[in-house]
Amino acid sequence: MMEKNAKIYVAGHRGMVGSAIVRELQRQGYTNIITRTHKELNLTRQDQVEAFFAAEKPEYVFLAAAKVGGIVANQNALADFMYDNMVLEMNAIHAAWQNGCKKLEFLGSSCIYPRMAPQPMKESCLLTSELEKTNEAYALAKISGLKYCEFLNRQYGTDYISVMPTNLYGPNDNYHPTHSHVLPALIRRFHEAKVSGAESVTCWGDGSPLREFLYVDDLANLCVFLMNNYSGNETVNAGTGKELSIRELTELVAKVVGYTGEIRWDSSKPNGTPRKLLDVSKATALGWTYKTELEDGIRLAYEDFLHNPMRAER
Repeated sequence: MMEKNAKIYVAGHRGMVGSAIVRELQRQGYTNIITRTHKELNLTRQDQVEAFFAAEKPEYVFLAAAKVGGIVANQNALADFMYDNMVLEMNAIHAAWQNGCKKLEFLGSSCIYPRMAPQPMKESCLLTSELEKTNEAYALAKISGLKYCEFLNRQYGTDYISVMPTNLYGPNDNYHPTHSHVLPALIRRFHEAKVSGAESVTCWGDGSPLREFLYVDDLANLCVFLMNNYSGNETVNAGTGKELSIRELTELVAKVVGYTGEIRWDSSKPNGTPRKLLDVSKATALGWTYKTELEDGIRLAYEDFLHNPMRAER
């Protein structure tokens, strides 16, 4: 168990996941949280990372920093996604080990699992067949981070764990027109269509892929729970165990935003993975379940969007 005054470093505290972890730690009474902005500490620079860990000596690390994006961003910057993510995570995990960090938690993504993995996807299906090509670079980097934690545990007896979330949404999400994930992208598009009075909105694909969504504050609650209650080489899935089609999601977002025009589908555009549902029985067996239902979470996310400075970026 982390002591309430333990020195805890949250990497990526300005991002959606990192900021949620900071909120959750504060809510639970942790008082010694260390953060650094990208300007203060560039995690892709090994010299900076080593100097930071040597000076601060954090006892616990939540590694939530990452270069992230949707299908378009991933396809357009394959090399950048692989390099930035692999380098920053290797630097941080290695420096944590060098400086005697008691426990580290690595945050990954459900895209690490094979494209055609049996559904719902168990943690054990990792590396059993090929990855989805549209986010292969990001997935390979995340698999490397997960495996490095496992190998440190096996070689040096560290207590480094990893958690793999499903699709996330919530406060501090990225609503950029081309670099955001599906749910925040839909919130922005339907809001702008409502404001402009657009008669229709055209969405990518045919709406058939099935997806699962977890409110980011629920993930943060699980992250702190796992830091205090889980040790092991295998990752832990973070999700709801519930899925819906992109078409159903689109209609739900339109309802929450208040857009009443026509929704069209451009089937010439890629769908991505046909189905992605996590098996969350491991987290459930540990004693954790999600709390926020999707429609409630989308309402909270829309409220955040209306006050989000990222919304102004074109």
